[in-house]
Amino acid sequence: MSQVAKRSRFKATLLRPAKSGKASSWAFLVLPKSASEKLPRRGRTSVEGTINGHLFHATLEPDGQLSHWLKVSKALREASGVEIGETVTLKIAPMAKEPEPKLPPDFQAALAASPKAKAIWDATTTIARIDWVHWVESAKQAKTRKSRIDDACDMLASGKKRVCCFDPSGFYSKSFSAPTPHRGAA
Repeated sequence: MSQVAKRSRFKATLLRPAKSGKASSWAFLVLPKSASEKLPRRGRTSVEGTINGHLFHATLEPDGQLSHWLKVSKALREASGVEIGETVTLKIAPMAKEPEPKLPPDFQAALAASPKAKAIWDATTTIARIDWVHWVESAKQAKTRKSRIDDACDMLASGKKRVCCFDPSGFYSKSFSAPTPHRGAA
């Protein structure tokens, strides 16, 4: 399928997250399922497109409902001239080549300490590496994260190129969701 056929155009409301922490300037939007269905996968997926005509590149996150959500930074909001609460127009398409995931420092150190795991890591596909990183980063507790990093190195060292039993969409495990929108004034 060509990039043109995979291109989606849709409108969505820019939402403020209920729990945004100190970085309260970011916002998010949830893609309609019809747009998500045109993407190559239900897990993390990198796209290029426009928001109200302004170019951007981003990695969409799975929402656990077989769709995706997009984190919109303050910089992107300002550059595209959009405010939280507004309905925006997006045009997106999957990137022609999925970019390499950013390897978290703790995972990078563990791989460096295990030459066998590192060799298999280097021999895997970009999509597989995205799933490994996503699995590690989706741990909610530090103890779980450390355990996943140790398990990842063991699995890789034993020759496994894909993380076992991980649902990158969150649909079957219900482990992922879009942020909860703030109720009240934008």
